[in-house]
Amino acid sequence: MGGKTQIEDLIQGLHAGEVRFLSKAITLIESKAGRDMLLADQLMNELDTSKVTSHRIAVTGVPGVGKSTFIERLGLHYISQGKKVAVLAIDPSSRFSHGSILGDKTRMEKLSVEKNAFIRPSPAAETLGGVAQKTRESILLCESAGYDIIIVETVGVGQSEIAVKDMVDTFLLLMLAGAGDELQGIKRGIMEMADILVIHKAEEEVIGKARDAASQYRSALHLLGSHSTWNPKVELMSSYTGLNEEKVFVALQEHLEFLRSSGDLEEQRKLQQSMWFEKSLDEEILRSFFGKEAFRTLKEECLEGMRSGRISSRSALNLMKKGSGLGT
Repeated sequence: MGGKTQIEDLIQGLHAGEVRFLSKAITLIESKAGRDMLLADQLMNELDTSKVTSHRIAVTGVPGVGKSTFIERLGLHYISQGKKVAVLAIDPSSRFSHGSILGDKTRMEKLSVEKNAFIRPSPAAETLGGVAQKTRESILLCESAGYDIIIVETVGVGQSEIAVKDMVDTFLLLMLAGAGDELQGIKRGIMEMADILVIHKAEEEVIGKARDAASQYRSALHLLGSHSTWNPKVELMSSYTGLNEEKVFVALQEHLEFLRSSGDLEEQRKLQQSMWFEKSLDEEILRSFFGKEAFRTLKEECLEGMRSGRISSRSALNLMKKGSGLGT
């Protein structure tokens, strides 16, 4: 099949909302094979995303906070409203096979069998913050396939989670109550990025601690100051008992309506597009530079020199700068 015909078939299948074509398209953009990368460029260039009206939501939190359980409940809620839901779950990767090792489809059994749900686990590999490099393009593909809600689940929390913040509309942070000092183990940067913070697993036996934690987080967010005219919300919720689920769902809708009515949604997406262009440009320059045979050879020589003790890491760096033309 010719490249042009293949791309035309993919786009036609995407617009028809056929899951197998969406899966093929995401596999194509994730491929590192030279021909596939050229086809992926062609696909993304010809994709029409001008009429996108989806809600992009990031869900993050510490390991064990119940991200998959929360996302399943959220996804089922949206599906009950007649919406199509795509979940892009960024899994921790095996250091040896570089494949996903958790498999979110097995952790979202009810959601995975819904015809209006699409779940795509992707290996995080070595990408900063556990955000797969092609996640943004996967979002665009899901939107082209008619999905109204795009949920991005990340591995955990850290300063690098700004990567996912720059590709979504709403950033939702899950936290646990009763896990020690409530404000420890989470960086200020993550707190400042949160549009909605949910104290999860607020079952009866920890409800008192959950309320205390919510109070502390509200105070902390107030002291930090809002990153926009939106005032971040803090809610309690249990995906197990259903406690306050509706409050969290309402908060998500209120945030989307706020972004749309204020004009922030359009401006935010334009800014994100510019930022991702610059990031992609930097990556392409680095890929082109590091791909040169002379550079790789010099790098191996420097590594061997450090292993044998002939040169220090600083000397190796200086040799790389001079040999690659980066030095003065």
